Amino acid sequence: MTGPELRRPVRVLHLEDCEPDHALALAHLQRAGLVVEATRIESRSEFEAALARPWDVVLSDYHLPGFTGIDALQILREHRRPDGTPADLPPFILVSGQIGEDTAVEAMRNGASDYLLKNNLARLAPAMEHAIAAAEGQRARRAADRELQASRAQLSALAQHLQTSVEAERHAISREIHDDVGGSLTALKFELDWVRRNTAGASGLPAELPARLHSALDLVTHAIEASQRIMQNLRPAILEQGLVAALQWMCNAFEKRTGIGCELRVSATMQPSADGVRRALPPGVALVAYRTAQEALTNVSKHAQASQVVVDVSASAGVLSLEISDNGRGLSPGALAKAQSFGIRGLHERASTVGGWVDLGSGPAGTTLILSVPLGAREPGAIPATPPGQPKAEDDEAEAWSTRY
Repeated sequence: MTGPELRRPVRVLHLEDCEPDHALALAHLQRAGLVVEATRIESRSEFEAALARPWDVVLSDYHLPGFTGIDALQILREHRRPDGTPADLPPFILVSGQIGEDTAVEAMRNGASDYLLKNNLARLAPAMEHAIAAAEGQRARRAADRELQASRAQLSALAQHLQTSVEAERHAISREIHDDVGGSLTALKFELDWVRRNTAGASGLPAELPARLHSALDLVTHAIEASQRIMQNLRPAILEQGLVAALQWMCNAFEKRTGIGCELRVSATMQPSADGVRRALPPGVALVAYRTAQEALTNVSKHAQASQVVVDVSASAGVLSLEISDNGRGLSPGALAKAQSFGIRGLHERASTVGGWVDLGSGPAGTTLILSVPLGAREPGAIPATPPGQPKAEDDEAEAWSTRY
């Protein structure tokens, strides 16, 4: 940072008890083309008070009345804003007529930007310019880091909100299917069956009518079963029976649908007690585990070309662990880095809503996905057990997610 780049005077706080030495330092800075606004102080109290104002650089002698340059450096490092947060510290340069190598090393170790001897002040201006530029670079990096952290926090909050919104929308769609489509299909089935029973053996009717009615009843039955399956996928009411029961149902349905063997292994810690009481999980955890297993099994059926899947659920040391492993072809090295790998990214985001994380490993012997969720306190923003604003239904079929796992 040379003279033309300094658009404003350099604010220098000079800890110096000798006025001639102060004037000599200023002369060297001005000779180098720097415009300087310097304030000379020499006591600890003056230094502590001066730190309330902004400075571009602190120059300090080593021997000062009642304290040393090392003490001044420590005071600077411990300085806080009025609200108690750490302040952006100006660079500190030690300038002394007598300073040993050990003292210089200690100063640099404690955070000094540079050290100079008073008999070599020709280095003062370059050293100060370098220290100011380095400090500005560090401040810029810290500001960028803070902005990045804030951006990541906002993205995480948005992802959590989207996950919650998706679950709420799934709940609403499932209720619509149950109340409207499912009810209409059931009523239609009753009507068709009535027509079939009351036209059986009647004369004057087309000969193909019984076959057509039978076919229509089969179609309606299939539509009812499809609507029930869609409702189950949208809102897993089976979670009312506990995570283990839900995973067992999912594994059975997956094996029946795909022909891929699916084994569920449950640790003793997840089994119901002798009196039938199920292990209690924090709100939202069972739903996240269910959705993770659902996504993993979907990926297996689409991509893995596997013949066997093992789902292992356990709880130990205060952590719920859900592991889904297959014996398929595994993932290619670049699969996880693809810009469109939103399924895996979605799993990570969903796990974060309950303070958990996802580990994914793959090799020639297949792929393993592990969800880990601490069962203690959770981070805010987790998916609620019951989507907000949704009433709890009275009947078991349409009952909303509950915290009773």
